[in-house]
Parts: sequence; C-alpha cells; structure tokens
Amino acid sequence: MNRPLTALFAALEAALVVGVGIGIPLAPLTVLWGVQFGFAVNWSAFWRASVDIWLVGHGVDLSVTLDPTIAAALGVSTADATFPITIAALGFALLTFVLAIRAGRRIGETRFRLFGEGVALGTFVVLALAATLTAEYPFASPSVFQGIVLPALIFGVGLVIGSTRTRKPLDDDNGSSLRDWISDWDPSTRSSVAAALRGGVASVLGLLAASGVLLAIMLVAGYARIIALYESLHTEILGGIAVTVGQLAFLPNFVVWCASWLVGPGFAIGTGSSVGPVATELGPVPAIPILGALPEGALTFGFVGIIVPVIVGYLAAFLVRPGLIRDIGEGHIGRLVAVGLGMGVVGGVLMGLLAWFSAGAAGPGRLVDVGPSPFAVGGLAALEIGVAAAIALVASGRRSKPVEA
Repeated sequence: MNRPLTALFAALEAALVVGVGIGIPLAPLTVLWGVQFGFAVNWSAFWRASVDIWLVGHGVDLSVTLDPTIAAALGVSTADATFPITIAALGFALLTFVLAIRAGRRIGETRFRLFGEGVALGTFVVLALAATLTAEYPFASPSVFQGIVLPALIFGVGLVIGSTRTRKPLDDDNGSSLRDWISDWDPSTRSSVAAALRGGVASVLGLLAASGVLLAIMLVAGYARIIALYESLHTEILGGIAVTVGQLAFLPNFVVWCASWLVGPGFAIGTGSSVGPVATELGPVPAIPILGALPEGALTFGFVGIIVPVIVGYLAAFLVRPGLIRDIGEGHIGRLVAVGLGMGVVGGVLMGLLAWFSAGAAGPGRLVDVGPSPFAVGGLAALEIGVAAAIALVASGRRSKPVEA
C-alpha cells in the first residue's frame, strides 16, 4: 500500500470512529424527531444534542443554561439555572478507545505506519473540531478546546496501543520503534518493570471484574425499586428507550464507582452524600432508575468488600512471579518488594484516573459533586494492591525454596 492509499485508509478509519460515536445517540434521536415531533422541529437541535452527548462522553465540559420556564418547572433556582456538566459518560470514551485500537492495528500493518497514524489522528482532530463548532448553542455550549484535545487524546492513545501491538512488516521504513528501545534495557530491569506494569494492570482488571459482578448483584437485588422508578417517570416507549440508552452510556462509570466502593472511599451522589462499604447516607437523588440499586443504611458486613482489592493484588503478583523469577533469579527480596510496590503504584494511578474520569458535575445544585474522590481511591488502591503484591512475591519465594535435611 503506497502513501496516498495509506492516507486515505487512515482517514476513513478515523472518520468511522467519529461517525459511529456520534451516530449512536443520533439514530434514536432522529427516530424521535420523526415519530414524536412529526419532522416539525428543526433537525439541527437533535444533531447538536448528539454531538453534546458524544463530547460529554469524552470528558468535555458542557455549560448548560435552563430556560426560566423549565427551571421553574424543575424547581431550580435562578442562581442554579446555569451549571456545568463535567461528568463523562465513559461508554463513549470506551467505544472510541476500542475502535482506535482496531484502527491502530490495521494501520500498523501498512508500510507507512507512522505516516498513517499521523493522518488518522489529524483527521480525527479536524472532525472533532468541526463537530464541536456545530454544537455551539446559547443554552448548551461545549468547551471548544476540550472538544479538540480530549477525544483526540483518547483516540491517539488507542491508536498507538493498537499499532505497537501489531507485528511490523519486513519492509517497514519507520526505523526504531518503542519496542526496540525497550529491548535495549537491562534484562532484569525490563522484566521487573514489565512485571510491575502487568501486575498492576491485572489487579485493576480483576477489581473491575469483581465490581461488574457486584453491580449485577445490586441490580438484581434492587430490581423492584428500579422498576418503580421507571414507572414514576411516566415515559412512553421511546422515552424509556432513551433513558435506558443513557444509563448504558454510564455503565462503565457505575462499574468504576463499585470499584471505588470496594477500595473503601466509596462515592457520592450529590454534595453531602456518601455511598460506602460501611454506611450509605443519601439526600434527594435524581429519579434515575439504576440508582434504585443503591444500598440503604448501614451495611453490617460491608467492610468485607475491602478484602477484594487485597485479593486481586495478591493473585496478580502470584501470577507474574514465575516469569519474574526466571529473569532475575532467586534471592532478590528487595527487588521483589519493589516490584510489588510498583504494582501498587500502577494500580493506584489507574484507579485514580478511572475515578477522576468517572466523577464530576452532573447537574445543578447538589449534583455538582457526583462520583468518587480520585485521590482517596488511588491512594488506598495503591496501598492495598502494593502491600498485598509485595507480600505475595516474597512469601511465595520463601515457600518455593527446598527444605534442607
């Protein structure tokens, strides 16, 4: 594939990612435009709403101003009629990230890998800028700077990951790669860093998997309240579908919140509220059906959930230890402890970033504070995973030594 074809291919890959992301909310909103409004309303309003949803899904701040009539109907004061939305619907960010990895793999198979990545990223930036500018509206205005940077950052990270995980063709003319640079490291150092990274990422993935199971259990346990909240909204079929799709977009946020609950700090649903493993203190909450799954009052054995990050840290260290010992040898207790603590640092940073991305302002008044505290979650996760991983690496090493007669 020559350079012009590589450029065209990369540009189409980037356009596909943007098109799919905006198209997911735009499709049902267009159906709503035809069925509910009989094509009488200007379709551009639904386009702007779709772009706003896509941008918010990537963490772009949205400034919203309620019409005085709507504000009065919702009981919102004049001071709160203008408010920011800073919480990210991580479902859209996750979709962009996964599609970017796919695009990176396909571009990485071409001869002009770096050139193709540059074209894909440049095309994505141009399309994100164009979409952000078309979404400008007095009552809902996204941040233009963030609209360019944040979606492009997520796309670019996925693009690089997908490209670097692709085997380079024999005639690749891009010179040394990141993989080549890492190969020049000292073998023991490379193995230690790789073990810390793999173990930290594995710990977070294990914690998120446990959080997904916990969320499913909570949804089943709170099924009756969830249905009651759906009925209280008095939405028609299309309205119910829209509410469900919106909740699905926030599903990764809910998983991260459950992980924050297991780590210990929990999360908030409004200023002054707290949902933690020991107790739940909630004030007025929005009538969002999935919130019916929240626990109520004191939880007698809620503190047991804190064991989960300790267990996943221990198991992750136990799994990475054989390869680590094969490369660095036995008897390096200090290095084993350092790798375990490194796993904690990696896991803590990842959990802190996830908590940060999943939190923010979701509306006026009390809803300016929704989600977990990134510093509390990251710090406790680093401590729990790091200590458990260090103990696992050292203790398993001692057990593996033969007993002398």
